[in-house]
Amino acid sequence: MSSTTDKKFSAATLLAQALGRTDPDTRAVVLPMHPATTYLRDPDNQYSTGRIYSRADNPTYEPVEALLCQLENGADALVFGSGMAAATAVFQALQPGDHIIAPKVMYWALRNWLQQFTARWQLTLDFVDMRDLQQLEQAIQPRKTRLIWIETPDNPLWQVSDIEAIASLAKAHGCLTAVDSTCATPLLTQPLNLGADIVMHSATKYLNGHSDVIAGALISKVDSPFWQTIRSIRAQQGAVLSPRDAHELLRGMRTLHLRVRESCQNALYLATALQANPLVAEVLYPGLPEHPDHALAQRQMQGGFGGMLSVRLKHGAEAAIGVAARTKLWKRATSLGGVESLIEHRASIEGEGTPVPADLLRLSAGIETAQELLEDFEQALELAVQNITKEPQ
Repeated sequence: MSSTTDKKFSAATLLAQALGRTDPDTRAVVLPMHPATTYLRDPDNQYSTGRIYSRADNPTYEPVEALLCQLENGADALVFGSGMAAATAVFQALQPGDHIIAPKVMYWALRNWLQQFTARWQLTLDFVDMRDLQQLEQAIQPRKTRLIWIETPDNPLWQVSDIEAIASLAKAHGCLTAVDSTCATPLLTQPLNLGADIVMHSATKYLNGHSDVIAGALISKVDSPFWQTIRSIRAQQGAVLSPRDAHELLRGMRTLHLRVRESCQNALYLATALQANPLVAEVLYPGLPEHPDHALAQRQMQGGFGGMLSVRLKHGAEAAIGVAARTKLWKRATSLGGVESLIEHRASIEGEGTPVPADLLRLSAGIETAQELLEDFEQALELAVQNITKEPQ
């Protein structure tokens, strides 16, 4: 594959042109998909192409991985069959007896998996408030803590953790730092530049952006034995995505800069407007000056504060569930980061033990007209509250 990499281009240009790679055989401006599962040996029984079997060596993965390396300033990248496959591969690369520190507020499915996996794998696990560096340092166990996992902004409270400070603390104690940067995307935050060792994306979300591909990705700052263990886990467990999904993921990424820009603008507009609504108790969005982590977000996030926000309602869980049932533009569905706006009552999804307040609605702002999204949410809110407060007949 040919490409234009003789100078440092902007992220927007790298994305729009997918690194400028073209097919050298046909001169096509869109790279081909390779559905083959296996590759020919040479006459001397060797593999001079370096490809043996598609589970580890499919060339359709490589343009996506190369683009992610450029965006995140990493040494190597791996795409996976899902965000969960990517995240869990990091923990599976640890050894029995290792200690992990993870945030109290994080993606619930990974949190639940971690609690079960660490018990079986003979790992120890502590959940801490990542914004409290003193609490974090007290949780580090000398010669045992191997990995600190960060999610920022965290889902669905959108608190911001200081990646640079945490990575510095981790290095002082010989720990690795991995960051779930799904909601920040490579356009808003580059964790590897802030000292992290590995960054994870659920590529299902913003990277693909069209709610039609399940994928995940890891990018490493350096090629290390730990990274090679992760690579082996992906191949041995078959935690790969299909060539078609890899091809469509690259296509989705070519508009990432446009979609993220619109989502960020819409989220800020909605957060600002809803904060003034008398039926709203609180808006959680790091782009608001009132947010406790706003100053950190300004320093750590460049070009926007993300397309995700949460809204807490004065009339509680009944109102929240009622709003989600009455929106017309907002789609009541799980996931986030697509071109369409989604609304979800997270406490219902996460169930018992969730740290999510029952009065909270999680909003994924898409790329529709912001004013129309606001009007739709507010009409649903008014109807939901009227239903709660109406006089009995």
